[in-house]
Amino acid sequence: MRIKVCGMTKPEQVKQLDEMGVEFAGFIFYPKSPRYVFRNMPSEEIKKIRGKINKVGVFVNTDPDEILRTVDACGLYLVQLHGDESPRVCERIANYVSVIKAFRLSDDDNIQWKIREYYDAVDMFMFDTEGVGYGGTGKKFNWQLLKEENIRKPFFLSGGITPADGENLNAFQNEPVAKDLFAIDINSKFEVVPGVKDMEKIKNFVTQVKA
Repeated sequence: MRIKVCGMTKPEQVKQLDEMGVEFAGFIFYPKSPRYVFRNMPSEEIKKIRGKINKVGVFVNTDPDEILRTVDACGLYLVQLHGDESPRVCERIANYVSVIKAFRLSDDDNIQWKIREYYDAVDMFMFDTEGVGYGGTGKKFNWQLLKEENIRKPFFLSGGITPADGENLNAFQNEPVAKDLFAIDINSKFEVVPGVKDMEKIKNFVTQVKA
């Protein structure tokens, strides 16, 4: 199972993730986030990060031109759009770099209705927990909402995943919807403080879900 660790703010921790075999490191470019990467790392430092790990930039309702400038300045491999971006905006960015569109789900959402206009506009989806404002909530949504869905596009599973969820995730992989499960996204439940990860927790989790 592929893993994305989001909210990275320290290059040495990104290097450790790469050594663990984690596939994606997320950098948040949303100034209101406590994990806003430019408080800790300039673009030059992000661009210098090398290895097999894929650098993902997380943006919320950011001007497309600014996103594309940041992609170049930081050497990003993917862009995650976590706001209210229209399909047209997504498509414009996806013409330049691979795009993940995040959808925040509540119990009464019609998932197919939410994603239907984005099929041709983006490369991948992400399903996260509905909350007040933007960004992660640290809360888990009901994965059973996805159980009977046919997503037909690679997706990331996010939303309050904890170090104790390895067994649940392994079980989720047996659901029909998991044929399109591309990766899982972890963040706040694996931190000491916002933006600083508990690397031992991540290491144990990686070992469990990749076993």
